[in-house]
Amino acid sequence: MSYKVAAFYQFTPLPDFESLREPLRNMCAALDIKGIILLAAEGINGTVAGNAVNIDALMKQIQQGALFGGRTNNLELKFSTASDMPFNRMKVRLKKEIVTLKDGGTDPTRQVGTYVDAQDWNELIARPGMVLLDTRNDFEVEMGTFEGAVDPHIKSFSEFKEFADHTLDPARDTEIAMFCTGGIRCEKASSYLLSRGFKNVFHLKGGILKYLETIPEGESRWKGDCFVFDQRIALSHGLTERAAQLQGDDDE
Repeated sequence: MSYKVAAFYQFTPLPDFESLREPLRNMCAALDIKGIILLAAEGINGTVAGNAVNIDALMKQIQQGALFGGRTNNLELKFSTASDMPFNRMKVRLKKEIVTLKDGGTDPTRQVGTYVDAQDWNELIARPGMVLLDTRNDFEVEMGTFEGAVDPHIKSFSEFKEFADHTLDPARDTEIAMFCTGGIRCEKASSYLLSRGFKNVFHLKGGILKYLETIPEGESRWKGDCFVFDQRIALSHGLTERAAQLQGDDDE
């Protein structure tokens, strides 16, 4: 049996996020869906798997149903497949942030960098003087990255602030292009850099997963595989499964 996997997020005000937990968990249980969904006052972030009909039904409920009342109708959403169920159970967690940066002044609902579609990414990162920045954790970078990207050598995304403050300079690094697995960390990272005076900050819309889904392997600047936080571990071009042995936390 093949399973449909949905990876999604949206930064959107959810002041009632705590009350959404049980109805959302019950909805997933009724549809026999497994995975993890994070809820916070700043939005929703999740990866879930199940049969295709039920996954589509859940995504429709999240985007259009009464539970969220239209507040999550602009999900960044990507689908892939898994030959085996990639999750053991369903978890809906309440968090302070849907991706942890620990900076109260960073607000992706107020300002983020310039989105760049996968089709335009190769041209952008080929610009002279462009700083290409991988915002992921070190074990993810080890598995694969874009050619020429800067590795921040961080163990968790919350360390990105320290890396940026000590390594990047808005007077010197006048153009920065950043990327991450699905796009969510770049929303926070680009918002943080803009708040620190950086002007021209770009990020890959939909992240590496959208790039691997969209760009033919023969035209790709990606080298290696992309780590995903489920039992598939890694995806390659076309979002095909690849076996690997690395493990990490679930901060995206």
